[in-house]
Amino acid sequence: MFIDIAKIELKAGKGGDGAVSFRREKFEPSGGPFGGDGGNGGSIYLVADESVRTLMDFRYKRHYKAENGENGGTKKMFGKRGQDLYLKVPIGTLVKDFETDRVIHDLNEKDETFLICQGGRGGRGNARFATSKRQAPRFAEPGTKGEEKTIKLEMKLIADVGLIGMPNVGKSSILSIISEAKPKIANYHFTTLEPNLGVVKVSSGESFIIADIPGLIEGASEGVGLGFDFLKHIERTKVLVHVLDVSGSEGRDPIDDYNIIRKEILSYNLKIADKKEIIVANKMDLPGANEGLKKLYEVFSDRESDIISISAATTEGIDQLKYKIIQALKNADIKPETYDEKFVPEEVEERPDFEVTREDDTYIVTGPLIDHLIYRTNFQDHESLRHFQKILTDKGVFESLKDHGINEGDTVIVGEMEFDYLG
Repeated sequence: MFIDIAKIELKAGKGGDGAVSFRREKFEPSGGPFGGDGGNGGSIYLVADESVRTLMDFRYKRHYKAENGENGGTKKMFGKRGQDLYLKVPIGTLVKDFETDRVIHDLNEKDETFLICQGGRGGRGNARFATSKRQAPRFAEPGTKGEEKTIKLEMKLIADVGLIGMPNVGKSSILSIISEAKPKIANYHFTTLEPNLGVVKVSSGESFIIADIPGLIEGASEGVGLGFDFLKHIERTKVLVHVLDVSGSEGRDPIDDYNIIRKEILSYNLKIADKKEIIVANKMDLPGANEGLKKLYEVFSDRESDIISISAATTEGIDQLKYKIIQALKNADIKPETYDEKFVPEEVEERPDFEVTREDDTYIVTGPLIDHLIYRTNFQDHESLRHFQKILTDKGVFESLKDHGINEGDTVIVGEMEFDYLG
């Protein structure tokens, strides 16, 4: 099954907590703080891997979590770092913000690796907080949380050449002849229900990747048929090979077919018009093909050099087609890019470290500094509480409370903790 879109939820590992311990060994009567740091949490990376062809694995498993860091140990032993998680995706996968559908990163090169979720930082052990004045700290830092994200993975094929055209004009037959691909071939519409890739080699030793783009019919750019799902795979190609049934064996006019497909492509994205296009007049072995080819040259009199006649059934003109494509690729200087909008993180207003608000005789202190302090403080431990109060003093919180007119006995709410103020 060809799956080219998937929604997944990611959670990087939490950092390990720092340890609180003291050195208590024989002949060491004055052993000091001995707690080690927690290990960092594992991060999550996305890797473009050429062995992965679809996003099928992500359809059945949608939640991914990296390993947490281990807590610190005694004897200043660091906790083990959480193992990073590497998720393999096909080359050409767009990483999108799920809410905005905008591109965070484009994995369009082999083995390209992208950090999508950063692991949490390990907390410091009590050995880190020892000073000349505070020789026996009985507190340590907890580890911080890892990043969490919900993203959308969208695969857009990276092929040098895109085979386009109405159903049943011979695209799959051409692909099977010029490459080792084995697409399904039959005499009815929509034989091809998913893009097929093939590698084409020529006698000169050169090669290119070609993709049969399915589902292009009138209305494809508006979601009719399969076209809307697969038009996006044309974006990254350097050269378009537009296949026409010049014999009219399906009862359609090849010129009308060309105009319909061209209209759908341009309705999807005007920038695709800049790509080099080769027009392939196929089914030259059938009755009426010569008349159809003559009409084609009349309509495209200014583009005769872009037209080549072949027969996929007899392989007539196939070698010439391969060399024509090689030459077009040499003259094409188009990098594999996507036309999706790029993700721009919202600018978050810088908040002050803390803010003091007053409600009657109650003073409320909030802010990033307070959130961080509350998270890392053990309020059941005297040393940890003293450290908490020292930072509030150093950062000017108590000074600000005085400026707001606090009096002894008034209530102070710091984060989720409530205290009585003692001046």
